This record gives sequence, structure tokens and C-alpha cells, in this order.
Amino acid sequence: MKIADKYVPQQIESGWYDYWIENRLFHSEPDAREPYTIVIPPPNVTGMLHMGHMLNNTLQDVLVRRARMTGRNACWVPGMDHASIATEAKVVAKLRAEGIEKSSLTREEFLRHAWEWKEQYGGMILRQLRKLGASCDWERTVFTMDDARTQSVIKVFCDLYEKGKIYRGVRMVNWDPAAQTALSDEEVVFRETHGKLYYLRYRVEGSDRQVIVATTRPETILGDTALCVNPDDERYAWLPQDARVVVPLVGRTIPVIRDRYVDIAFGTGALKVTPAHDVNDYMLGEKYGLPSIDVFNDDGTVNDRVGLYAGQERFEVRERIEKDLDAAGLLEKTEPYTNNVGYSERTGVAIEPKLSMQWFLRMEELAEPATRAVMEDTIRFFPEKYKNTYRHWMENIKDWCISRQLWWGQRIPAWHLPSGGFVVAETPAEALEKARAKTGDETLRLEELRQDEDVLDTWFSSWLWPISVFDGIRRPDNEEIRYYYPTNDLVTAPDIIFFWVARMIMAGYEYRGEKPFSNVYFTGLVRDKLGRKMSKQLGNSPDPLDLIAQYGADGMRVAMLLSATAGNDVMFDEALCEQGRNFGNKIWNAYRLVGGWEVDENLAQSENNRLSVEWFRHRMDEVLARVESDFDSYRISEAFMALYKLFWDDFSGWLLELVKPAYRAPIDRPTFDAVRGFFDALLRALHPFMPFLTEELWQDLAPRKAGESIMVQPMPRPGEADRALLARFDLAREAISAVRNIRKQRNLPQRENLRLEVIADENYPAEYEPVIRKMANLEAVERVAQKDASAAGFIVKTTQYFVPLAGMIDAEAERRKLADELTYYEGFLASVMKKLANERFVQSAPAKVVENERAKRADAEARIAAIREQLAALG
Repeated sequence: MKIADKYVPQQIESGWYDYWIENRLFHSEPDAREPYTIVIPPPNVTGMLHMGHMLNNTLQDVLVRRARMTGRNACWVPGMDHASIATEAKVVAKLRAEGIEKSSLTREEFLRHAWEWKEQYGGMILRQLRKLGASCDWERTVFTMDDARTQSVIKVFCDLYEKGKIYRGVRMVNWDPAAQTALSDEEVVFRETHGKLYYLRYRVEGSDRQVIVATTRPETILGDTALCVNPDDERYAWLPQDARVVVPLVGRTIPVIRDRYVDIAFGTGALKVTPAHDVNDYMLGEKYGLPSIDVFNDDGTVNDRVGLYAGQERFEVRERIEKDLDAAGLLEKTEPYTNNVGYSERTGVAIEPKLSMQWFLRMEELAEPATRAVMEDTIRFFPEKYKNTYRHWMENIKDWCISRQLWWGQRIPAWHLPSGGFVVAETPAEALEKARAKTGDETLRLEELRQDEDVLDTWFSSWLWPISVFDGIRRPDNEEIRYYYPTNDLVTAPDIIFFWVARMIMAGYEYRGEKPFSNVYFTGLVRDKLGRKMSKQLGNSPDPLDLIAQYGADGMRVAMLLSATAGNDVMFDEALCEQGRNFGNKIWNAYRLVGGWEVDENLAQSENNRLSVEWFRHRMDEVLARVESDFDSYRISEAFMALYKLFWDDFSGWLLELVKPAYRAPIDRPTFDAVRGFFDALLRALHPFMPFLTEELWQDLAPRKAGESIMVQPMPRPGEADRALLARFDLAREAISAVRNIRKQRNLPQRENLRLEVIADENYPAEYEPVIRKMANLEAVERVAQKDASAAGFIVKTTQYFVPLAGMIDAEAERRKLADELTYYEGFLASVMKKLANERFVQSAPAKVVENERAKRADAEARIAAIREQLAALG
């Protein structure tokens, strides 16, 4: 035995990871085997490992490692997302710290800084994933802005434009004043925000009367172009049809329009209409031909179009305008008000609805096959509850704003012509050719064309991910895309179901004519033990690398698996990491125990050992079958728990105790080989969950050649478990536990031999008497016909057992114990009888369920009769 005396995960983990890398055990190439493919949800190039990544990547690694061991050619493709908004913000902040403003740089100069930042700081998270044991094919690492991916994105943009699915136009968009770019609807997070409702006085032109308007955004009165009331609102019947009102402070008169869109019950029933700064107002503006006055600069300050508050920040203006309105007698009142406000998912600032020239992708046609794929289970969601969320969004889908006003990203391949209009092309040379054809001017030069300044939304590159990682856009018939696509499983969080999952499905059907993956496993959010979402702000999110350093990667992985079920939030407690490390310690010590046994080649196998080995073989077959079923249903946490209990309870707690030789005594060869065989199978079954520990012990279990690894050994397959045999053994285990309880209750030492008497019936596991004798430390087991009133008795199913205690029994205590048992079983029998007396239940329930209830009744009746007899014997 070469392994250390103590389990110290930090001493073994880095060495085995290096070994796997050196022997290219993670690498995959197309071959004759069935492929198994996962593409990593590409973390932001700016990202650092957090608890959500730990959960997600542990689950992916479990699936990939298991696939390898079931004979499939497993390929886990890693990569990074360029994260346009987040990365540009990081680079801008870095430059500012160096005294450089982005505005002072050309686009090319800024991009040089951005690429330098990416090379220096980007991809840290991928390096950190190695500490976790992630078995990614690192040779395949890709980046959403590398040459191949960029060319793929540009090719898709041009193709969709030619198909009429991409268009350019002025639309109301979500504007992020911090990043100074448009956002898609999915990048806006709505949060309950406490503010005020401001009641403003709009004087009716040519009159002393006023209309009171309630608004949450008084600063937008600068852009008001109408006031709207409901034509059915009797409160405003006095207003002339051609009435105009004066905008407070601004002094501009605007028309009063009537539309049933206005909610009579909200506020005063009068609505200020600001088409440039509210989506619904924009629709009213289009309907009634109202002008749009955009009063904000891109950075959220007020522009000089109106002349008031120019250059001031929008929220500062809100405070200032309240005072000015009040001073001018134009503020009726204010009251506290809570409403949902949209915030940028990336920068956290309140978004500003804004009219802007943007590029859009029509989504309705793309959504149809993608909706069917999920609703008809061509692509399965785990848990299924997310199907309805998906369907609702897909059936109400809006066109996707795909342009961003940034420099970091794939630049939109559109070139604007000197005389107006534009052409879309994959390369500048092609753009020039198209421009000449469109204008009829053969003398046109490339320098006269101006490429669009915008870049594409980050998600426009990552929606191609399962295809583009195998270069399936540029080379749609290459060997790798044909072999690895569609991928098998996607593990992701439900918060990007629309950002990414739905869009990848759309891209898959548009560019491959089939699904991009077969199954989507949605993880939950990682929360602390109090149920709070983990965040840096709350200070309740531990650094995963610190936990790995303290408990080992295997301990950390076990912690995530113990707390994770598909789609449910993970209640994480650091104590789970300790439990994970303790489980590793249990395996380690069990291995050392077995390794320390001396084998006597001439020693015959005892009946106890033969029975024990036979039982565990069937027990392991039963659990392995359950594990396969759990994996088929993506119950990954449950699969691990089944193996955890198999090792801790059945293997270590029972089998090793059953066959363990006496102190300094040898063990027979058949039992020893069987136990080592079980150990080998258990290590292989546990390897996907605990890769480092299992590799260390498996390498020590037998001589291995250079480059050999447990990770490419076959996963143990279940045989047919004998359920009747297992049930009989469970009866023996229950009897053993009962004898142990008697020892505990009476403070009898384990080494003191006892005798067991039994009134045998069909539920007495006579074949396991050798097991009962050894594990209960009995000098004999005797069949008797009469009850022993002086013995401590117990019942297993319908079999009565007695442990003679030769005067040591407390008759009164025994009577109390039996009386409590009698009360319990009489109550239990009453509940069963009530169910069986219900004719509806007996007639409508499955026959197996009814039969099970009848068996419960028979068992309870037998126990009650036996307890009454024991009470009678005690007098």
C-alpha cells in the first residue's frame, strides 16, 4: 500500500490533474464511438469563479466523466464570452485609472488596449476551473471574438439580412446611460423601487381651470407633446374637443387627446404623453401623429433642446424640478409610491426608454420551430416546469435589438454610402463591390464608405455557440460538426433561458435544421443557509477557491451535490464541505482497513462471509440500477446520495464489519478478492463525483501502466438484483439492530456474548443465522416454542425474538415498553382499516396498492397479538 496514512486532499489533487492533462485524457477526436458532447456556458472573459459556477461546472463534469466511463467519446468544449458591456466597462475603468479617457482614443487604439486587457486578465475563470477538476478538452478552448467565431457571426448577420430578417430603424429601446448603449428587453431587470407620485397642474389654455396629472417622472415633462384622458371619463367632459394645456414650467402648449388606453382608476385619470421616453406613450404618439422630443443625452443628462436644466443629471433634475414646480404653484402634492422600475442587468443603473436608430432581428418566424421542439419534447427540460415559462415568452416574442453602441464586439458589417443608404457584406472588398453595383459608380473607393459604428449584442455570438465551436457556420459539412452536433446536454441557470437557451435553439433550427442539444438541466440559485441569494454585497458568498484549499475539490463537489436538485435553489452551508471531506476520509480509511488484511490462501470461506458477499453483490446491483435511473431522469444529486449511502452504510457499515477478520487473524482469499472487487466497482461508480480521491485509490488498488486512469475505465453495470434475497437480509439486519438496542438500553458491553431465542415463522431469515450471530455477537441462536417472560423481547415483521437476560430484566420497564408499542400498532392498524373500509379506495386504487395495505394489516395484527402474548407472559 503506497497511500498515505491520512487523507489530505491538497496533497493529491494537483498531481492527478497534471497527470490527466499530460496524458490528454480529456481530449476528444471523432471516431467510431458514440459521441457525447457538452459545450460550456461560456463565462464572461471578465469573470471570476463564484458559487454558481461551482454548481454548474460540477454537474457538467459529473455528466462528462460518466459519459466517458460508459464508453462514449466525451467532449466538453470550454470557452469564454467577450461580454461586450462588462469588458468595455473594465477597460474604460483601467484606462481612466491611468489618466486616459476613452473619448481621447480612436476606435483602433481603444481595441488595442481591450485586447491587451483580455490577454492579461481574461480567462482567469477557466484556469480556476482546473482546481475544481473540470475535465474540459482544453485543446479546444474557444473565444466568442476569436477569428473563427467572428467570421461565423458576420456570416450569419449577412445571411439573415439577405433573408429579410434583419432590419434597421428608429425604435423605442431600453437605453443604458452608464454603458451608453441600447439593451434588449431580456437585459432589463425589473425591481420594486420606492419613489413618489407627483401631482402636477396643467393649466387649460384660455382658461383658469387646471388638469391635475400624476406622474412618477416629473423630469420628463420637458418632452411632453400631449395630455390624454379617457373619453368615457365624466370628470373631463367639460374639456373642449380642441383643448390645449400648458406644460408646467416649460410653457409650451400641447393638445388634449382622448383614448381608452388611459386607466380611469389610476391617479387622476389624466396622462401626460412623452413619446420619446415611454414605450406606451410612443405607441400613442404614433397613433395620433405626435412629435417626439428627446430631452436626454446618451449619458442620462438633460440636453439643450428645451433650454431648462441642460447638462444636469436626470435624477438630480427630478429633485430640482420638484422644488421649482412647488415654488411656481404647479405642484398639487406628492405621495409615496412603489412601482417596478427597469434596471440594466449589466451596469445596475435605471434604464431610460429612448428612441434610437438600431438594428433588429425579426424573431417570430425563428421562434416557431424552436417552440415546437421544446413543447413536443424533442428537447427535454429538467425540471419540466420551465416549459411553460419558455412557451409564454416564445409566443409573445418581440424583435431582438441586436446593435450595441460600443467598440468591443463584432462590428456590424454594414457600410454607409456617400449618397445615403448602405450595403451589408462580409468583407470590405465585398462591400465596395456591392456599393459600386448599388450606386452605379465604378469609381467609388473604399475610403468613401463608412462602416457602421455599432457592434453586435454579445448574445448574437453566443447564440451560435453549439455550432460555431465546431466551425459549423463557416464549414457546415466538416467532420467535427457532423460528429459532435447536436450536442447532448446543456447545464445552465434558468435566468438565461431567453438570453441564451431559446436563441441557441432558434439558431440550431435556422442553421442546422435540427436541435442544438437534447436535454437542458436547469440549476437553481445558490443561497446561504438562511435562504438569501449569495452576493458580494451581502458578504455571504465564500470564495470557492478558499473552500477548495480548505476541504479539497472533492469535498467541495460533494457539498454542491448534497444540496443540488434540478431547478431548485441550493441552500449552501460550509458544513457540507466538511461532510464532503469526511466522506472522502471514510473511503480512505476503509481502503486502508481492507489493504491491511492478511490473506490465508488455505483458509476456507466461512458461510458468514459467503452470505455477506452474496448479499452485497445484490445490494450493489440494486443501487447501481437506481443510479442509472436517476441519471436518465437527471436526478444527479439523488444518484450521488444513493452511492453515498451504499458506501457509508452498506459497504463500510455492514459488509466490512461482516467479513472483517478477528484481530491479527487472516481472511480467506475468495472474500478478500470479492471485497477488493467491490472496492474497485465503488471507486468507478463514485469517480464522476469525486475524481481525485477515486483516482488515487484506484491507482493503488492494482499495478497500473503509465497513462492508465480510472476515468476511462468502464462504469460498473448492474446485474439483476434478487429483491427477495435483499428483503430477507433486511429482516436479519433489523434483528441485529434490535439486539444492539437491547445492549445499549441495558448498558451491556458488545464483547459480552448473548443468546437469542426465536419463535420461527415464514418471516424468520434462518439462512442468515451466521450473519446474525456474528453481527449481534451471539453465542447461539435457538428455536423455541414458548415465550420467555424474563427475556427482553422484540418483533421483526411477524417473528418474535427473545434475549434471555437471566434476572437482568426490569419487568415493569419491559411492560411499559410493550404497552407503548401496543398503542402505536393499534393506532397504525386503525388507520389501515379505515382506508380498507373505504369502498372507493378499494375499487379505484391500483391492485398492488390495495394488496400492500392488506399486507400492512396482517403484519400489524400479528405484531399486536405477539405483544399481547408477551404482556400476558410478564403477568
